[in-house]
Amino acid sequence: MCVKGMITDIQHASIHDGPGIRTTVFLKGCPLHCVWCHNPECIAFEPQLLWYPEKCIGCGKCEEGCFSGAKVICGKEMTVEEVFEEIMLDKPYYTGNGGVTVSGGEPLAQPEFTLALLKKCRENHIHTAIETCLYIYHEEIFKHCDLIMADLKIWDEEKHKQYTGVSNKSIIENFKKLDKLNIPFIMRTPVIEGITDVEVKEISRFAKTLKNIQKYELLPYHPLGIPKAKALGIQQERFKEITNMEALKRYADL
Repeated sequence: MCVKGMITDIQHASIHDGPGIRTTVFLKGCPLHCVWCHNPECIAFEPQLLWYPEKCIGCGKCEEGCFSGAKVICGKEMTVEEVFEEIMLDKPYYTGNGGVTVSGGEPLAQPEFTLALLKKCRENHIHTAIETCLYIYHEEIFKHCDLIMADLKIWDEEKHKQYTGVSNKSIIENFKKLDKLNIPFIMRTPVIEGITDVEVKEISRFAKTLKNIQKYELLPYHPLGIPKAKALGIQQERFKEITNMEALKRYADL
């Protein structure tokens, strides 16, 4: 059976999405709508047009394809085999604990593709990881991961609804269920001044009740999503970059 997924990007030689040198596969579609999302092009499940007017050179050849990159279609259907061909280009560099990370968007929102890709990587002795908001729980996928990086963005439920569009009740319960699988995982919180920074202490208390957690990471805010959101016709607020990260890090020590 030919399993296909909706892909936004495949990043080679990545050093930011898990241990070692990795290939990161970004999938389209996410059940959360975080107001600070740095991958807003990954929220919708269908392909989208990104329009960067500052790159337009006025050549009038848009119908043939935009050569300047002013118009970009984000989202391409690819088979597991096609993605794996891209992954294999990086395999010589997976020394130590390098490998493949499936990200997004939310990889658990495309479960058939994510599972098939992880199985393919495991069959070829490639380290596997996923980045997830853990709003969805998929035990079979988790069992094909060497590492899970999962976000708990906000502890207060109403505040979580306000800034992500969904309740965090299932996320918290999914962390508890994940903890019973004996699979290494990292809990992460993106630190947004005045929003999530004040939640870190409570999240840290919860993290300390989990036995299989490897560490609790605080991720600094980056306004990387603003130009992409603008290209999608979406106005994204620019938040303050955190100034007291070192003070917060004491809570991340498990």
